[in-house]
Amino acid sequence: MGVEIRANGLVMTYGETRAVDDVSFTVASGEFFGLLGPNGAGKTTTLEMIEGLRKPQAGTVRVGEFEPWKREPELQRRMGVQLQSSSFFERLTAREQLDTFGALYGVPAGRTDELLEQVGLEVKAKTRTEDLSGGQKQRLSIACALVHEPDIVFFDEPTASLDPQARRNLWDVLRRLNDSGRTVVLTTHHMDEAEALCDRVAIMDSGKLLKLDSPAALVRNLDAPVRISVAPGTLSLEDARALSGGDAVSDGDSELTITTRDPARVLSELAARDALDGLSVKGASLEDVFLQLTGREFRA
Repeated sequence: MGVEIRANGLVMTYGETRAVDDVSFTVASGEFFGLLGPNGAGKTTTLEMIEGLRKPQAGTVRVGEFEPWKREPELQRRMGVQLQSSSFFERLTAREQLDTFGALYGVPAGRTDELLEQVGLEVKAKTRTEDLSGGQKQRLSIACALVHEPDIVFFDEPTASLDPQARRNLWDVLRRLNDSGRTVVLTTHHMDEAEALCDRVAIMDSGKLLKLDSPAALVRNLDAPVRISVAPGTLSLEDARALSGGDAVSDGDSELTITTRDPARVLSELAARDALDGLSVKGASLEDVFLQLTGREFRA
């Protein structure tokens, strides 16, 4: 179980737009790998080349021993794909959709009940797909990708339409898939999702791969200051500015924030002043890394 991916020098252009520009990376067998980037970064096109939906114009990609664009039946049986947008057979219920997908792979009918429970759609089993909400359709799409118990699974923004509860429940499903030895490849705009789930992430922009490492290593290498916030009235602005180790102090309506690269010293002095009530400490996150690499301007 689990499949290695090797992408080398991938290129894809649309007219004068170089959507994927000499992208190379390896995903280890059994790894949970994230592909991140703003809209138009090239991550979905990269994913489609790895899935075999597009043949690279240059470069090579192998999934296990196979070139995916050749659509080898043996590889297809080992892959599960949840696309950014999915279509279902008309007038079928959620159960019938899963039964149909399962039949294509020779999967026993009992697998449908297991999957409906995994994605929280048991009560919608007899509901036609056209009557499901956007989030419910998204969960059904994920179940369809898992029906044949693939060794490698691709998820393109799987939680985009989900509410917070469904999103966290899906995280548990993805973790269990990966814990069982499967390779999982994910694209997402939720940096907290990538930080919580992925062993490594690749950040893309304008078709190029900018950084690739574990979320923790990317955050650590950012060398960003820590922000320590205290509740109003806990500490005066003058006392905050007098703290050793504080680089800057900002006084907002709801809290006073101390920016520092020596949080241990600042926290020690706050403790000495009995000013720890309501305190919060926030370091850098993967979102800070993402914004530093890709900028803050609006994207189409």
